[in-house]
Amino acid sequence: MSFKENLLKKIRINTLAKTVSDSINPRESAVRIDKNAMRSLLEMGSYKYQKERDLDLYILDSDGEKSRILVLDNELPIYTTTIEDVVLRRSPTVKEMISIRNAIKILSDTDVVAGKRKESVEYIQKDCIDSLDLSFNESDIHALENEGAAALSREDAGGVTETLSLFAEILGYRPPPEILMMYDNEIICAIEERASGEKVYGPIVMYNKRKNIIRLIGDQIKDTDRSRLEYVHQVAKGKEKASIEGNGVFSFLKEEVLKEL
Repeated sequence: MSFKENLLKKIRINTLAKTVSDSINPRESAVRIDKNAMRSLLEMGSYKYQKERDLDLYILDSDGEKSRILVLDNELPIYTTTIEDVVLRRSPTVKEMISIRNAIKILSDTDVVAGKRKESVEYIQKDCIDSLDLSFNESDIHALENEGAAALSREDAGGVTETLSLFAEILGYRPPPEILMMYDNEIICAIEERASGEKVYGPIVMYNKRKNIIRLIGDQIKDTDRSRLEYVHQVAKGKEKASIEGNGVFSFLKEEVLKEL
């Protein structure tokens, strides 16, 4: 796959992992994870699926004797053992439960469990991302710039937001806190959290889907500077001038990435 395809896949992996993690509430006695999202996340990896009794099993890796096996249920346990042992522990028959030896295994699986719940989600997330080739060169970044500009020209909001999400992933830009969120604008920015607890935002990119206008504020703005925060809102409304507007925003983002090469 191309660099762009791999980067989009990474974004998708992170989105799915967050969806699953957010569905796990440790304060609830009966945890119900988002199994659809977890299934989609597992499908992003090259794992073998196997149905045994009422269990959905995913073989993460195998060394011949033992395998690393994830059970897709509300516990999301990852076992380091055999498929037969997992089936015995998670879905035993009445006949199997009569054996004292089996009963001990069924009651305690700490000897073979490598992780559960969020630990398992994080393992799959990292494993899937580690399998991607995320290396890139100047031509890859120039291509992103051109794709963003072309999407803006044809008023393709989906194409513009996709390009912005790719640049954000490379540069570590994030959506801002609620104080900078504005109706009709999708916003990404660099966020610096200082030792004092103060946060500084910028550069700030804002895209108005409805009007197909993209703007950038190049300054860094402190979260305590109310006048500058208001300035950001005025720029988003088109009442104050942005540092850059239009295709130049993609050129700016390109140069920010190339600085790191």
